[in-house]
Amino acid sequence: MAIECLVLGAGQEVGKSCVVVTINGKRIMFDCGMHMGYLDDRRYPDFSLIPRNAAEDFTSSLSCIIITHFHLDHIGALPYFTEVCGYKGPIYMTYPTKALAPLMLEDYRKVMVDRRGEEEQFSSKDIVECMKRVTAVDLKQTVQVDKDLQIRAYYAGHVLGAAMFYAKVGDAAMVYTGDYNMTADRHLGAAQIDRLHLDLVITESTYATTLRESKYVREREFLKAVHNCVACGGKVLIPSFALGRAQELCMLLDDYWERMNLKIPIYFSAGLTIQANVYYKTLINWTSQKVKDSYATRNPFNFRNVCKFERSLINAPGPCVLFATPGMISGGFSLEVFKQWAPDEVNLVTLPGYCVAGTVGHRLMSAKTPTQVNIDQNTQIDVRCQIHQLSFSPHTDAKGIMDLIKFLSPKHVILVHGEKPKMESLKGKIESDFDMQCHVPANNETVSIPSTHYVKADASSAFLKSTWSPNFKFVTERSRGNLITDDMDMISKPVLRVRDDRVAEGILTTGKHQNPKIVHLKELVHTSGLETHDVQFALCFPVRITKMDEQQQLNPVSQESLPFLHQLFLKLSNNFSEATIQESDQNLQIESFIVSVCSKEKCPHRMNDGPDSTYEAVHFCCTWSGADEKLARNVISFMKNLVLNKC
Repeated sequence: MAIECLVLGAGQEVGKSCVVVTINGKRIMFDCGMHMGYLDDRRYPDFSLIPRNAAEDFTSSLSCIIITHFHLDHIGALPYFTEVCGYKGPIYMTYPTKALAPLMLEDYRKVMVDRRGEEEQFSSKDIVECMKRVTAVDLKQTVQVDKDLQIRAYYAGHVLGAAMFYAKVGDAAMVYTGDYNMTADRHLGAAQIDRLHLDLVITESTYATTLRESKYVREREFLKAVHNCVACGGKVLIPSFALGRAQELCMLLDDYWERMNLKIPIYFSAGLTIQANVYYKTLINWTSQKVKDSYATRNPFNFRNVCKFERSLINAPGPCVLFATPGMISGGFSLEVFKQWAPDEVNLVTLPGYCVAGTVGHRLMSAKTPTQVNIDQNTQIDVRCQIHQLSFSPHTDAKGIMDLIKFLSPKHVILVHGEKPKMESLKGKIESDFDMQCHVPANNETVSIPSTHYVKADASSAFLKSTWSPNFKFVTERSRGNLITDDMDMISKPVLRVRDDRVAEGILTTGKHQNPKIVHLKELVHTSGLETHDVQFALCFPVRITKMDEQQQLNPVSQESLPFLHQLFLKLSNNFSEATIQESDQNLQIESFIVSVCSKEKCPHRMNDGPDSTYEAVHFCCTWSGADEKLARNVISFMKNLVLNKC
């Protein structure tokens, strides 16, 4: 059976993450986000594309919804989908996400409806009713959604409570990463996941081609920019989401202010972030090990130099630092402050994370100051302040994505949550480095990949007996070490080795109304009356030889004074170091490939093309089975380019 992946959001873009995966008859919606850059029908995923029969509603067409974390581009459409579209089925997320999501959703609703006068998409009551349907899960807790579908959450870093989710139905299994960070920061640890047998990984690719500098370099650059601004009397606006980067940067600034004994105020915009800090203190076990270790002596989220910001202080004289939401300056208090502070060239706006296309933050990232920014159809702002962009994003970079894919080694990869040109570049690297199929679907496209299906098979007693019996081989091998020594005995002395080449070889048989069964080859031949046929290949060809020069003749232990077969053994050992080469007086053997010096004048396997007839040559006869055809081609090609010394 196939795994069907319908990308309803974050396909070749960042925003409104939503992927509907059908795996062995079970349909899961991963994330239900909104796009922060749109106010029209592109704001939400097109839920009408979810497969369902005419009589089905969303509840019966979906097995469950899984939310990876509380950011609005992953959860912003959930109350609309449950309370307006009518989904009443199970919803899963981690405990911190369940605690913090209502704060994010209500804050967004207030900004859009109460302050900007937008049409209400969902009410406060809708948020409350939606969250009643949520089942919270612990990390690494296996949840049996129904008798066939099981899910498991893994720590993703990124923000408090963020999780990657593993889903398994029958033999088919996959991981949906959501957003994650492979590098620990000041307040969260790095993503952690078990090594799993997977058909598919769906991974974010926000920074598909970015390799970040070290954390310490980025922190030093950020602190320098902020300090220079306030030292000159300027105001610093740090647009950030209330949960995640705000805590990270507050910890950094609070520590720096203590060390530098600075008295300039650092402000939080009132409300949401203050509430968020309470949750961070409560959910300390979801933070980094460093935070947990320091918690016994002092809660690192009790900031000494950070205080609540009052709206009346917007135009107050003197320098300050202000954290204001939302992070992309898409509206709310950060936009209100930006309008007031942007025209003054002494001020600074520092953008610490990714900004979605369509937001003011995104336009600032690509602009050169001074410039003009259109806020809406009726509002234009003269931007003369400094714009400073730092990579303080909680997303992993290109190396982190590649490291995760290498570790999990799935059969297929789907990239979402990124920009198309960069995703295409990463796709090519994944396919070339890991030899696995990678897909980059656009929104509303479906990708179908084959899934694993294991078949239980019986085994005959003859087959089982063949696996129990030892298959000892006594072979003489020579050392592959440095054979140029003063001791001639060390060169030619053979070493006897014993190997057990026990291999389980059988034939899978099936029949009508019968279970599959593995039988021994001889057993199958006997019961079916078939004749056995062994296919062998043979080739005899010349290899050029030349006389030794005087210096070689004076050196009695030179490799070139050895017999042709041993010279060949030494050269093959150097070039095919991973292969086991067995040497006897008559031949060399690698797997089924056997080579010997041919002394026949008219060998039936001899080919005429080889060294020029003016040169002397020695002929080698080779035989091998069809299973080692590739090995034989490589060895023969290597041998034809050799020059051996005449004994």
